Amino acid sequence: MNIETLEKNIGEKGYLDIEVDPSLDIFEEIEKLKKEKNAVVLAHYYQEGDIQDVADYIGDSLGLAQQAEKTNADMIVFAGVHFMAETAKILNPAKKVVLPDLSAGCSLADSAPPELFKKFLDKHPNHVVISYINCSAGIKALSDIICTSSNAPYIVESVPKDQPIIFAPDKNLGAYLIKKTGRDMLLWNGACMVHEIFSLEKIMKLKVRYPQAKIVAHPECEEHILKVADYVGSTTGILKFTQKDEGKEYIVATETGILHQMQKLSPDKVFIPAPPNNSCACNDCPYMKLNTLEKLYLCMKYEQPEILMEEELRLAAKKPIDRMLEISARHGL
Repeated sequence: MNIETLEKNIGEKGYLDIEVDPSLDIFEEIEKLKKEKNAVVLAHYYQEGDIQDVADYIGDSLGLAQQAEKTNADMIVFAGVHFMAETAKILNPAKKVVLPDLSAGCSLADSAPPELFKKFLDKHPNHVVISYINCSAGIKALSDIICTSSNAPYIVESVPKDQPIIFAPDKNLGAYLIKKTGRDMLLWNGACMVHEIFSLEKIMKLKVRYPQAKIVAHPECEEHILKVADYVGSTTGILKFTQKDEGKEYIVATETGILHQMQKLSPDKVFIPAPPNNSCACNDCPYMKLNTLEKLYLCMKYEQPEILMEEELRLAAKKPIDRMLEISARHGL
C-alpha cells in the first residue's frame, strides 16, 4: 500500500484498520520487523501486558524520554500516548516515530490547550514555567523546564528561591510538590482522569480486608489519597519500592498497567488495584489501552501512523526537555 492509501485507511480512526491473519504469530512477526527495520519498541508501564512483553524498553516518562534521546534505531515505535511519541520526535527529528493509535491522547494534556495557557502566562509575567511532561508539544514550547514525576522535586529546587514559578498542567502533582519542596507555585488547573477517580472510602475498606497491605500512590492522585499512602512516587519509584520493601501486600493507586511488571518482578507478593469511585471496578486509562498488540504490529509493518512536527515547534519544545535531561543527569536520575 502506498502512503496515500495508508493515510486514507487511518482517516479519523487514528489507526490502521487492516485485518490481521489470526494464524499469525504476532510476537514472532514483531521481532522480525525490529531486525528488518532497525526499530525499537518503547512502552510505558501502563500498556497492556502483551505490549510490555514485546517492548525493548519499558519505563515511565523520564526513562522513556532518556531512551528516546539515546537510541540508535532508525524507527521508534512508541507504545504509549500521543505526548510521549511527540517527545520522542522532538528529541529525534531524523528518525521515524510511529504510534499504534493516534487517538491515544491524554486527559491531562488535553486540560491545557496552548492558546489558553499562553493567555494565562501573559497575565503572570516574570515566572519560570515548569511543565509536567504530560502535555502537548505546544505547552512544552511555552515552558522553561519540563519535569516528570521522577525528577520534579529536583527540577523545582533547581530554580532560585526568589524566582516565582508557574507549574502546569497537573494541579495535584503541583500541590504535592509545594508541600515537598516548600516552594510557593502558581498552579494551572489540570488533572489526570485516572488518578482523580480513586475512592478513599473503598481504599479504606480494602485496608480492613488487607490490614498488612501498604498503600502506594502516584503524586497525580488527589491529596486525600496521598495522605493515607505509605509511599508516594513515580511509576518507576513505586515499582522499585515494592521490589525492595519487606511487605507482601500492596494497594496500588495508579493505572493498573503497572501491576504486570510488579507481578513479574515480585511474584511472591500480592498487588491489589486501588478501586475508583465509579460503577466499574477498574482504573484503566482508556487512552493507554487504545494501543493493542495488533495495532503495534501493523504500525511497525506499514510505518504508519507517523508523528510529524513543524521544525519551529520542535526546536522550541526541545529546549525545556534538554534542560530537564541535564538536571536529571546532574542528580544521577
